[in-house]
Amino acid sequence: MTKKRTRLHRLHRIAGVGAFTVAGVLGLPAAAMASPGSGSNPPPVVTDQAAASAAASMLGSLGQPGAAGASASGTAGGSSGAGTADTSADPGTAAATDGTGTAGGSSGAGTDDSGGTGTPSGSGAMPGLMGSMTQPAAPTDAQLHPLRVTAAQQTFTPTATQLSNAKSIVDAGKAMGLPPRAWVIAVATSIQESNLRNLGHLGAANDHDSLGLFQQRPSSGWGTAAQVQDPTYAATAFYKALVRVPGWDTLPLTTAAQKVQVSAYPSAYAKHESEAGSIIDALYGVGPYADLAAGMRY
Repeated sequence: MTKKRTRLHRLHRIAGVGAFTVAGVLGLPAAAMASPGSGSNPPPVVTDQAAASAAASMLGSLGQPGAAGASASGTAGGSSGAGTADTSADPGTAAATDGTGTAGGSSGAGTDDSGGTGTPSGSGAMPGLMGSMTQPAAPTDAQLHPLRVTAAQQTFTPTATQLSNAKSIVDAGKAMGLPPRAWVIAVATSIQESNLRNLGHLGAANDHDSLGLFQQRPSSGWGTAAQVQDPTYAATAFYKALVRVPGWDTLPLTTAAQKVQVSAYPSAYAKHESEAGSIIDALYGVGPYADLAAGMRY
């Protein structure tokens, strides 16, 4: 009888350890996890292994971040030593299974510890949030202005509409796989032709049948009136003509633009090169107009 009572006493103590293990992981009182048996029946035996498995299963179903999981064949409840899981880590840390059925403790061989980084790892841990959004780098000055800008430059503070139209022009160039030099030529051309405004017919003030961001003329084969007033279509049509100019990317900006536009003022585009570069920079969150383009950056 003495041995039997001693064994029952030991089983009761083990059950208490299991209850405290599960309760500690779930942040619940031990009393909520285990209750003493009634009468002469001993309380149910809850081993550390069963407690760890139950805790991992419950935490997984609750979607708790930063929780440690243990495999069915692993053990839990130690703060150190081989093949043990540490459930006393700070919030946001995870000790995950190492694929062999053991969960890592704070030290010891054969363990896998997150090291307090708050990033779960291994097959038994909840996946964490990974990665972050990164903004593309703005084109360099050498990409936008490979030749020295020599003409006197004009600047203005662009409106949201003008920035949006510039973005449509840059987007069209990107879609065609063209480099930043093409974008700055196109934006500078549109600044000269329409001040980056998608102009309709201006009545008596209209220059023949010129329309849109680039003042393209349907009668000259640029497209229909509706097409040349579509920013994406108009910019794409400009780029298609630009890339047919031999050595367009090595020419002065105003020379390349004039080859496309055939303007009565062939040197007029040069004064907008720096402004075009600043507007493109703004779309990448840099330069003097960065704040103005906050809602439309790449």
